[in-house]
Amino acid sequence: MSDARAAGVSARTAGFANGQVSFWYRALGLPERRPVLRGSTDVDVAIVGGGYTGLWTAYYLKKAQPDLRITVLEKEFAGFGASGRNGGWLSSEPPGQLRRYAQTHGWPAAVAMQKEMFDSVDEVIAVAAGEGIEADIQKDGLLHVATNEAQARRMLARVTDLRREGWGADDLHVLDADGLAERVRFANGEAALWSPHCARIQPAKLVRGLADVVERLGVSIYEGTEVTAIRPHEAVTEHGTVRAAYVVRALEGFTASVESSRLWLPMNSSMLVTAPLPDSAWQQVGWRGAELIGDEAHSFSYIQHTADGRIAIGGRGIPYRYGSRWDEAGETRRATIEQLTRILHQHFPATQDVPIEHTWSGVLGVPRDWCAAVDLDRRTGLAWAGGYVGHGVTATNLAGRTLRDLILGRDTELTRLPWVGRQVRRWEPEPLRWLGVRGLYVAYRAADRQENRGRAVTSPIARIADRISGR
Repeated sequence: MSDARAAGVSARTAGFANGQVSFWYRALGLPERRPVLRGSTDVDVAIVGGGYTGLWTAYYLKKAQPDLRITVLEKEFAGFGASGRNGGWLSSEPPGQLRRYAQTHGWPAAVAMQKEMFDSVDEVIAVAAGEGIEADIQKDGLLHVATNEAQARRMLARVTDLRREGWGADDLHVLDADGLAERVRFANGEAALWSPHCARIQPAKLVRGLADVVERLGVSIYEGTEVTAIRPHEAVTEHGTVRAAYVVRALEGFTASVESSRLWLPMNSSMLVTAPLPDSAWQQVGWRGAELIGDEAHSFSYIQHTADGRIAIGGRGIPYRYGSRWDEAGETRRATIEQLTRILHQHFPATQDVPIEHTWSGVLGVPRDWCAAVDLDRRTGLAWAGGYVGHGVTATNLAGRTLRDLILGRDTELTRLPWVGRQVRRWEPEPLRWLGVRGLYVAYRAADRQENRGRAVTSPIARIADRISGR
């Protein structure tokens, strides 16, 4: 990028809010803090983590068996982590690669999991409507857009695999450039895939509303209560120990705070949001609906048309910190802000003069094989779910219902899904982990540059990186 263009990007991204909480929470307002735990106690189920996974698990357990004593323990406030920081994709895309689930359980089981993901989108929408949770939900589907020839070839070649994975004619539609332009004018958009199985949400509204619902059902939520150790039938905090028949670990990207740092890698993802676009800009963009949009770059960005007329865009900037650490302030580095701003302007030139208002970051959990897992050890009473690799908004709902059935001892279609009991090898020790992840994302960005400069097929750099990463 030229010096003049770089200066322009910096000028338009000056003076915005950076970090602390997401724009979603800034727009909604921070919740009043719930009380901390006061002394040791005994319950039936202790849930560590007040995000989507923990809250959905509490919700479905309490609905199924109202007399259960359930406690949720949260270090900050419910929804502080990825549940209140994500891109707002209530998407049916699976939290992992179905081919890997098929390797262990066969294709019928993998397809069954995809079908459950389709149904889970509608399940979240139905619960929100039934419980009175207003979360700006609009189900206009998901667009994956190719902006160069290599991306288009790669995307269209994947359709055959997606058909085998359960995406039928009504679940996935191929759009040419004209068909894409009818939904949104995406600069250089060559082709797209559209699925109806996705809805726009305001993440903080959903998680805050869900927390209020489970509290009304009789679940105790303690905030400002950090769990320092999880042991069989115990969750230990500085305020006391919660003893329970079952202890659910629902920490996603923060799992390294109580488990080995090699179990799930905390991957950093960053977002920024514009000021409301003027009508003239929206007319140029032509994005009248609430479709969620992802590009087909190897480094990938995800985009939302917000209910109040903004564009929010996210991606992986500096995705990993040495030693599986994370920045609790949620700040985004200047290089990442400029990278996301450039992508925004490339996709939607009409946003060139629209200010950036807020940028933030959060962490998600990534297993070594990039596939989520749910499990319960009945001997120790320890249960867990996570590793959603960025597809957790919907998958957490499915995980919550699956954990309900596991804890209640039910043998159901959910407990037979291929992510139940999944065990994978751990990430490499440092410094190999840091060098590897940093190197992979450098490689992916280099591959994107090659393809944007006219390479007609997928860059060999990306093929090598995919093989090394296991994606």
